[in-house]
Amino acid sequence: MPKIVADTSVIINGYITKQLESKSIRDDLIIPMAALDELQAQASQGKEQGFVGLEEIKKIQKLCQQNNIPIQFVGQRPGLDDIRLAKHGRIDAIIKDVAKQQSATLYTADYVQGLTAEAEGISVFYQRPEKITSSLEFLRFFDNTTMSVHLKENNPPFAKKGRPGAFDLVKIEEKILDEQYLELITTQILEASKISNAGTIEISKSGALVIQYADYRIAITRPPFSESHEITIVHPTTKMALDQYGLSEKLMDRLSDQAEGIIISGPPGSGKSTLASSIANFYAAKGNVVKTFESPRDLQVDKNVTQYTKLEGSFENSADILLLVRPDYTIFDEVRQRDDFRVFADLRLAGVGMVGVVHANMPLDGIQRFIGKIELGMIPSVIDTVVFVKDGSIAKVYDLELKVKVPSGMVEQDLARPVIEIADFETGTLEYEIYTFGEENVIVPVTEGTETKSGVYKLATEKIKETIRRFDPNPQIEVLSDNNVRIKVKKDAIPSLIGKGGTTINEMEKILHVHIDVQEKDSQEPFSEGSGHGISFDFSESKNTLLFEVNKRYSGQLAELYVKDQYVTTARVARHGKIKLSKRSDAGKALSRSAFSKNDIDIMIKDS
Repeated sequence: MPKIVADTSVIINGYITKQLESKSIRDDLIIPMAALDELQAQASQGKEQGFVGLEEIKKIQKLCQQNNIPIQFVGQRPGLDDIRLAKHGRIDAIIKDVAKQQSATLYTADYVQGLTAEAEGISVFYQRPEKITSSLEFLRFFDNTTMSVHLKENNPPFAKKGRPGAFDLVKIEEKILDEQYLELITTQILEASKISNAGTIEISKSGALVIQYADYRIAITRPPFSESHEITIVHPTTKMALDQYGLSEKLMDRLSDQAEGIIISGPPGSGKSTLASSIANFYAAKGNVVKTFESPRDLQVDKNVTQYTKLEGSFENSADILLLVRPDYTIFDEVRQRDDFRVFADLRLAGVGMVGVVHANMPLDGIQRFIGKIELGMIPSVIDTVVFVKDGSIAKVYDLELKVKVPSGMVEQDLARPVIEIADFETGTLEYEIYTFGEENVIVPVTEGTETKSGVYKLATEKIKETIRRFDPNPQIEVLSDNNVRIKVKKDAIPSLIGKGGTTINEMEKILHVHIDVQEKDSQEPFSEGSGHGISFDFSESKNTLLFEVNKRYSGQLAELYVKDQYVTTARVARHGKIKLSKRSDAGKALSRSAFSKNDIDIMIKDS
């Protein structure tokens, strides 16, 4: 009797199942043990192809019984090394050996597998890719206003409808989705991706699969990554040309002729990627060679723009190839990880025009995310224009420039240093300055008149307090002028502050570049009136960190930590009301050494 050996490709794409259903196959069917074990290994790793293949084998078993077609599992089981080398053709070779030993026809949808088998003299039936004649099931959930569809096991289908910045999450229908229905959609998507150039598997990890099918980005998750089977499908609702954004002539000139280090920032769903696509198409239409870095590749760009993803799991490898193809501009979608910022900076410094997309909640946050990732002085060489997008439109544009100057509010020439100026692009108004103050990189708001001066004085006051507090935990600081400061401390702290022959105070004056007048303060209370107010907090700790959680309304404010009325440190309350201290820091060691319970600790919020 003629025999058929099915490899993994025709099992996963459902071809054998379809032939059995139509009764086109009557020959003995052989499934190599190597194919079964490969699918089992993929399913054990949470890969979608493994689950789909095993489901198909179940269907094949049932159809063979119904049609009285002999089916058997033949061949040796692959070893661990064989499975590890599956992507290098080891499993395919074992399957070919089964077909040769059984004198059977090898059914495959893998062109390389079929070509190799024919070269070895094996009878081969190659299943060519077919055009999709029926529409995919998930498409019925989409209309012209649907931005994304959310399908989850044991839940009704939901969709986000509207446009970036103005959308609603609505229930599409009342039907509860089950595992079988989600498996059907998953199988269809995988099949369509394999037989069509429109679909590519972008990410395949344990419990997660991301597929780009045409202009649909499909994320499929299952246990152990998610607690249940879920499919999220995102589809762009608008494709805009750059001139539809209503940009000023000044900004259009900047994008056309000068800007080569552009950051597009904004919150999720604000329209950042839509703007990035528009800029890519704009540059390509002007006769430039444009490439993109994306994972997944979902930007809506013209056909003359080449879309790259991670090469062997790394954008760093992609950058090596990118420099060889000599692009004029590169669109880097979703700069998130530390290595992404470094690759962006390296390409920009190599002379490639770069446009990066960064998640940020405020216009300034896009710049702040580069601080600490690259040298502070390099930032203006890497970024010259920051565009903040909100609700689908451009809300703010910043211009960056590096100067050596005295920071705003200071007058002493020996305080001059490199300063990054952040100005409103349209008006030219200076809004922020970034520079090194002491050992920290600081971002200082710049406003007109005395407010600028007082802002810098406030920063200087806090720095001086940090220095003086080792003598008095609560000094009173008054900045009299640009180079004259009055410090009031408790009486018994004055001798140690001045030092023998004035050596201590003289050394401090050299460090702070100011003249210090020391006086006795009137109050001996640990918390002087008006210095701040105590607040409640929750305390927890991990292996390396002490964590204090306060009310979110204090985010961004300065907090002073005291142990048994003794000052320890000053820290800024981070987003969501959290204060983190490393146990290895001086402050962390002091807290761990002196505080035996939460009741020993006080937190004071500094009044502005």
